[in-house]
This record gives sequence, structure tokens and C-alpha cells, in this order.
Amino acid sequence: MVKTVVVKVASLLAAGACAAGMAQTAAAQETKVALGMSGWTGFAPLSLADKAGIFKKNGLDVELKMIPQKDRHLALASGAIQCAATTVETHVAWNANGVPIVQIFQMDKSYGADGLAVRNDVKSFADLKGKTIGVSAPGTAPYFGLAWMLNKNGMTLKDVKLVSLEPQPAAQAFVAGQNDAAMTYEPYLSTVRANPTAGKILATTLDYPMVMDTVGCAPTWLKANAKAAQALTKSYFEALDMIKADPAKANELMGSAVKQTGEQFAKSSAYLRWQDKAANQKFFAGELTSFMKEATGILLEAGVIRKAPEDYTAMFDASFVK
Repeated sequence: MVKTVVVKVASLLAAGACAAGMAQTAAAQETKVALGMSGWTGFAPLSLADKAGIFKKNGLDVELKMIPQKDRHLALASGAIQCAATTVETHVAWNANGVPIVQIFQMDKSYGADGLAVRNDVKSFADLKGKTIGVSAPGTAPYFGLAWMLNKNGMTLKDVKLVSLEPQPAAQAFVAGQNDAAMTYEPYLSTVRANPTAGKILATTLDYPMVMDTVGCAPTWLKANAKAAQALTKSYFEALDMIKADPAKANELMGSAVKQTGEQFAKSSAYLRWQDKAANQKFFAGELTSFMKEATGILLEAGVIRKAPEDYTAMFDASFVK
């Protein structure tokens, strides 16, 4: 009898230890990664992967940190985040300025989601000379976008007056009657679309296609966590699959991250295109390098970087999208 009890107790202890071991293994398999991003509509599939449990299913414990674009490289350099979502030319600027990051997959291309709002009496870019424009700080997508648009129209940032405002307050200030123009993006650009008496949109990325976003990671982390980086990439593509399979639910979840209804979010996302695996493979095969080289010229002219990167191939790794 005593022997039977001892055997049963031993069996229970063994089962408990086994279960605990399994739990520890499961926990160990969930690689922790902090990813810096913003409320930009193009980044929403990352929020979806988080809220829908896609990251967790793929063995990741992802913390999405909302960090302004102008500060994201500081978080990366300090180790506060291991990966970041941002525009391609920003990756170029970070690398050129001593904060290495390697792009592993593309998320979106803007098709009118970024734009320059102006007062109704402004007919062309030439009319903006000497005008005041609300725009984010140097090293951000809106700053680069404005520099790009001016460059394509024979102007530079020196031809206008800049007021440093993040995309949301830039749009809000413009609608409230402040400044002559504002460089912003969705969902904030729709604030201007909804207030035509305040002004109009002079140009967007439909006219000047130069806003495309990628996720990159610190090279040291990437080397030590290749499987986690692959899982991160896989999770993004699975989020796109969910958007196609159940758009209503996906839009609701993505909208909730930026305090929009599913319907409002759907309208904002109509101005961009998320890039699937096939599009990613094409992008990394040549388009990415070509754009980075062109962007370097604008970054140098705008004073965002002082010298061109030495090695463009070091700024991306196409293996994760193959």
C-alpha cells in the first residue's frame, strides 16, 4: 500500500515536472523583440499581427513601441528596440549617420497616403516660395518627402520656411488656420481632405512615388536571431492573408490601434498598397538599391546626411523574403 502511494506520488511529481519543463520550453521559444513604429497606416499589419495573436503563434513575444520617427534611431542605438519600421530613405540616413540597421522585408508603398496640404490660393510649388510649412524634423519621412517634391520642382528647403511639427499636429494646425502648408500622412491627411475650406492637397505620393516602408533590425541582433527575424517576416505576410480573408475584422483591429473605426481605417488604407511576398522579392531584387541611391542625393542636399553610404548591400538582407 505504502509502495503504491509512493509510486503514485512519484508519478505525479514526474508529470508535474514534465509539464513545467514543457511550459518553460514554450516560453523559451517565444523570442522577445521590441519593435519601434508609429501610428502610420502602412504599419498597421504589425498591429494586426500583435492583436490577432499571429506573432505569438509564430513563437515571438513582440512589444510594439510607438516612438516618433525622429527618435527611433536613438532607441535602436541604445538597445531599447531591436527592430524598427520606417521609410527606406530613413534606413539610409541611419546607416550613413552611424546607426546600422538591416532591412528584412517591405511593408507598404504609399499611393496618395502622404501629401502636401496648401491653402486654396496656392496654384503650384512656385507659389510656396517664402511660405511657412509645418513638417516633421530632419530625418523623418515627411521632411524627406517635402525635400523630394521641392527638388522635382527646381526648389530646395531653403526656398521655404519650416515649422517643426509632427504629422498629426501639422495637419491639425493647418486646418485650424496656422501656417501656409503642411506635409503629413494618413490617417491625418484625411483631416485636410475633410476640410476643403481650409485648403487642398497640392501633391501626394501618387504624383511623387517616394514613400515606401520596410522593417529592419540591428545587425548584431539579426545575426543572433535569424529564426526570429524569419518569424517576424512570416507574421507580416500572414497578417496580409488575414486582411484578404476577413477584411472587416482586420480593419476593426488595425483601426483600434489608431482610434479609428474599421470603416475609417479602410478609407485611410485605400491610399497605400501593402506588399506581399512576390512584391517583396521583386523589390529586394533591384528596386530597393536603385531607390536608396536616388534618395541619397536628396538626403545630402537636405543636409540630413554628410556623406553617402559606402555599401548599399549592407543595408538589406533579401534572404528573409525568399
